[in-house]
Amino acid sequence: MTRFALTVEYDGRPFMGWQRQKHGASVQGVLEEAARAVTGERVAVHAAGRTDAGVHGLAMRAHLDLERDIAPFRLMEALNARVRPHPVAVLACDVVADDWHARFSCTGRAYEYRISNRRAPLTVEQGLAWRVPQPLDEAAMAAGCAVLAGRHDFTTFRSAHCQADSPVRTLDRLDVTRAGERLIVRAAARSFLHHQVRSMVGCLALVGMGRWSVDRLRAALEARDRSRLGLNAPPDGLYFVAATYPG
Repeated sequence: MTRFALTVEYDGRPFMGWQRQKHGASVQGVLEEAARAVTGERVAVHAAGRTDAGVHGLAMRAHLDLERDIAPFRLMEALNARVRPHPVAVLACDVVADDWHARFSCTGRAYEYRISNRRAPLTVEQGLAWRVPQPLDEAAMAAGCAVLAGRHDFTTFRSAHCQADSPVRTLDRLDVTRAGERLIVRAAARSFLHHQVRSMVGCLALVGMGRWSVDRLRAALEARDRSRLGLNAPPDGLYFVAATYPG
């Protein structure tokens, strides 16, 4: 049995999310079906994270175990041929140790959220960014990022369906940059709560619009109460960008 690590890119728009679902297509399901077509084996593909419906992946890390003897490059090419026409691509494939696990060995995850700050409707970026027509003050949003960064109880920014044992997380990075009409919020942590990034971005946007003050954002965080959440940003602009591992 050989364990292969994959780096996967995908457009989340057609999928119910990463995780296999009974009621719709998933990235995991597409990859598992492709692996079965290539090898004849029933395999499970495990990932560093479980993105929601409509969320995208630029470099999701995953792994699968195969009995068949196959070179990593040939496996990558074969999977890419079989996932068509789904918007999924295997960017890299390597043999890893038997105890390496895409999820449990992961020591850090990074996301970015893309906001298109313009009045005009989106065309080529429809479903790939969140259009916010009101002018956004990125300096105010940056001040809000400083409030949320670090170790906190993020109950306010946690989905009611989150299954994590604890709402406490440490944000190693949370910042915002602008280039023209594009704003990008970048977040990094060992792990995130369900909807945490989207919830934080939604409230940061309220700060950027001037509808919330930074003090109100701080009060929402300290309330530890989901009902104090101002806005949950849509999945369109969220991208899983990196997973880190020891060594």
